[in-house]
Amino acid sequence: MLVTRRLEFDAGHRIPDHESQCRHLHGHRYALEVTLSGEAIRKAGDPANGMVMDFSEIKALAKSHLVDSWDHAFLVYEGDRPVVEFLATLPAHKTVILDCIPTVENLAEKAFLILDAIYRDTYGNHLRLERVRLYETPNGWADASRAED
Repeated sequence: MLVTRRLEFDAGHRIPDHESQCRHLHGHRYALEVTLSGEAIRKAGDPANGMVMDFSEIKALAKSHLVDSWDHAFLVYEGDRPVVEFLATLPAHKTVILDCIPTVENLAEKAFLILDAIYRDTYGNHLRLERVRLYETPNGWADASRAED
């Protein structure tokens, strides 16, 4: 069984080597979809009976381990020295320095790596993260999925 929970957040970034508009500082309303696989829980009296995982728990874990860090932050590549140095001059600015250029592809992969261990078999129902889909715009997104075993 697969279940998916969607969360949204706002963040800024830039793609330093891009040849068009994305080389400038700008922001997006990102949407993050977390897809989990597992067996539906079958325990009478259990609050999660009939569920793979309660949607509110999926949200709470993604929010506390990823979204809260990235929401209203500027996501910047550590090698983009001029921007890293500029952001450091802004008092109490929320900056997330990454070891990769913050393309939607890299961010989806990073999100998958962060969340993968969080959801692993939480209820003993073979729960695992299958895919993270990150929308940068309503018409553009990247998927980071579990490699075939």
